[in-house]
Amino acid sequence: MSDTQPGLTTLVLAPAGRDAAVAVSLLAEVGTTAQICRDVDELARRLNHDVLCVVVTEEALARADLRAIAAWVAAEPAWSDLPFVVLRQRTGLPDRASLMPMLTEALGHVALIERPFHPSTFVSVVGTAIRARLRQFDARARIDELHESEARLRTALRAGQLGSWELDLSTRVLTVSSTCKANFGYAEDQDFTYETLLAGVHPDDRERMQAAVARTIETGCEYAIEYRNIWPDGSEHWVDIRARLVPGDGVKPPRMVGVSSDITARRTSEDALRRVNESLEASVAARTAELERAHANVLAEIRQREQTEELLRQIQKLEMIGQLSGGIAHDFNNLLMAIIANLELARKEVKADSRTLQLIDGAFRGAQRGAALTQRLLAFARQQDLKVEPVRMASLIEGMADLLERSIGSAIELRIETNDVPATTMLDANQVELAVLNLVVNARDAMPDGGVLTIRVDTATSSGTKELTAGDYVRVTVSDTGTGMDAITLARATEPFFTTKELGKGTGLGLSMIHGLAQQLHGALRLQSQPGQGTEASLWLPVSTHDVSPVEPVAGAVAPEADPNVPMVILLVDDDPLICTSTMYLLEDLGHTVLTAGSGEAALRLFGKGEHVDVLITDYSMRRMTGLELVAVARTLRPGLPAILATGYAELPDGAVTTVPQLRKPYQQHQLVTEIRKAVGGAR
Repeated sequence: MSDTQPGLTTLVLAPAGRDAAVAVSLLAEVGTTAQICRDVDELARRLNHDVLCVVVTEEALARADLRAIAAWVAAEPAWSDLPFVVLRQRTGLPDRASLMPMLTEALGHVALIERPFHPSTFVSVVGTAIRARLRQFDARARIDELHESEARLRTALRAGQLGSWELDLSTRVLTVSSTCKANFGYAEDQDFTYETLLAGVHPDDRERMQAAVARTIETGCEYAIEYRNIWPDGSEHWVDIRARLVPGDGVKPPRMVGVSSDITARRTSEDALRRVNESLEASVAARTAELERAHANVLAEIRQREQTEELLRQIQKLEMIGQLSGGIAHDFNNLLMAIIANLELARKEVKADSRTLQLIDGAFRGAQRGAALTQRLLAFARQQDLKVEPVRMASLIEGMADLLERSIGSAIELRIETNDVPATTMLDANQVELAVLNLVVNARDAMPDGGVLTIRVDTATSSGTKELTAGDYVRVTVSDTGTGMDAITLARATEPFFTTKELGKGTGLGLSMIHGLAQQLHGALRLQSQPGQGTEASLWLPVSTHDVSPVEPVAGAVAPEADPNVPMVILLVDDDPLICTSTMYLLEDLGHTVLTAGSGEAALRLFGKGEHVDVLITDYSMRRMTGLELVAVARTLRPGLPAILATGYAELPDGAVTTVPQLRKPYQQHQLVTEIRKAVGGAR
């Protein structure tokens, strides 16, 4: 028998003769350690669920008080049945006939060995008992795993706002969660039966719903349906129901197990969009009929008008999708702000080689991917203002080397060829970094089995085309040795929401966002690809005549209150407590003293009390008073006060012009340091 798990032991109670020593020696042969107990009381105290078995002599139990042991045995959980190996004399005790039933009742699982015994007999009986006990431990582990899986499932259901339900097909008894009740308009404490559910189904959908249930019961196929239901208050709502059939097993009857979700908002949006489309189509039809009646001859012109109107419909659809995407992404940005800030601080609190650090880094990368996705959605939803300045492209790419290495994994070789190109170009560094990262991730996904990814910076000249005016350009080329694209796919590659990746693996916004960014910067994105030959994506941006602005050293000694590296008093204003708290921790981690306010009015009250403030950091979008308005009033009270405006993408109103440094959400600690340095330096 192989060694048992560390920490598991066998208890031995054999107070007379050499029985205890012999038992311990033989137990060592079956790979288990043993603890010798002096009497029954000590044995009872040492009983626990890590004991493999108990070896005890008959005479040690004959006249002992076994109530403590019997109570422990009776209280064992369902998975546990601790084996007791009783060593008995061949010449029996006077009261053996009554002793054995008492032992069986008190100890439960009892195995007998006659003394004197052969060692192989002892090893066989004890080994069998230990193997049975180890199987019990395996059962315990599976039970614990099942409980943990159930807990994770409950968490996932709550996070996704999904209700869970189970229908007993033999009795039609319906068991539902509180969220499932809410999907049908019922409170947690209200009764909700299968009959209640059927009565609430919209009359026009009831037959279809019952037919789907019957089909699942008959064929075992997945139950998936959307239908309307009438709430007790008379309002009409939509639900999405998914379930599977669980056959009976002789213990439990056959049942359907599934989840529910309220999709009223989605269906309402779809209905509104459909009505818009129907209205547009009706308008087009009426206009077409009118033109046909009035102009029997200009057919080509009519076709042209139809094409234009179809394009208008598509533009309106994209605009509506963009508005929805932008609103969702803006709120998600705020959530990511708190997540990234807390992960960044948590990473500093753990040891460099701990598993916790790996878990934090994984979560941090996931949050960064979420931030990148929101930027794509916001870029697609609205042309955001770009913070354009002269940048040396070669330096920008070299500075991204570590990030790019981490993004592609070890199976892909990364080659960076900047050629020390000195030319600068006018760009928004954050947006171009995101664009390059998107191209790199696309290249990585095209090489699932590994390959070579090359990033090259050089200069090129355009003689003048439809997409590029004549002139000199800085060119960043990302090429891979991956699967490549055929001509049809290549032609659609920059369309919004077009992607060749499987569901859940891509949004189809990456290349469209880069294409739009290149146009904003008066450049272009060019793609070349062939199936099996890889893909080459080139970002062309005009060469600038401006040089990169050097950071001028400040003459003389800098006063402590003006040095961004010296602890300062910072007033932080944000009406979202989650973001306010996480940003406060980031600033305090840098050594600053932080005052917080949940509104512009609360911040002005602090100024009115005479609080000393070195830097003001305020959110832009707040009720009653925006961040820009707060900065303007604060500077009338404290002229020259350094200030930073925290904003989401495209959050400032059209035409708004401000010299206040802007900190884009979600931001990290190093970005806080940079913007504080700019704000303090600009106020000096």
